[in-house]
Amino acid sequence: MASDSKNNPQSRNQVVDELFILARIAQAEEAALGELYDRYAKIIYSMARQSLNSIEESEEIVLDVFSQVWRTAGQYDPKKGRVDTWLFMIARSRILDRLRSLQRSTKKLAASIDSYLQSPATTPDPLEHVVISERRAVVIAALAQLSPKQRQALELSYYKGLSHPQIAKEMELSLGTVKSSIRLGLNKLRAALENSSLKSRD
Repeated sequence: MASDSKNNPQSRNQVVDELFILARIAQAEEAALGELYDRYAKIIYSMARQSLNSIEESEEIVLDVFSQVWRTAGQYDPKKGRVDTWLFMIARSRILDRLRSLQRSTKKLAASIDSYLQSPATTPDPLEHVVISERRAVVIAALAQLSPKQRQALELSYYKGLSHPQIAKEMELSLGTVKSSIRLGLNKLRAALENSSLKSRD
């Protein structure tokens, strides 16, 4: 890339121009951030969409990237790479973070439901049975609130241990639709379990 910049006047001018834009962003100039956004938002969105296959998640990645640029423009070191390379590294890091977050969220809820329904190790107590039955009823009621698509996606993920691509193939849906269904289902289940916990404390 460095040799290309030296041999290509247009590329060299772009590098200088973008360094100037970043310097203006570091001075909290919103118009400069808008200029950089106009140049790279679509490219970063395409990167995110390829990995996450979700419009909402990809749009959030773009916002996250440019929010970080706004906060850290003054820390950019041109010796470590061009501005576009720096932006793409931020985007890649954000995309990987989002993928890990989605995986953790799925595992946490599965563990939460297992813990919520777990029977005590001691000899069965009638009161314990009542509590466990109530908990099962809460989960069943929460699952009943989900759409058939959300419920099936969650069941395939938690109880059969299928990956998102495998679920998409099983349900004959796009990967983005499966991820959205799981995310929405997780939110509904989490809210139901939290509300139940709050009521039990009262």
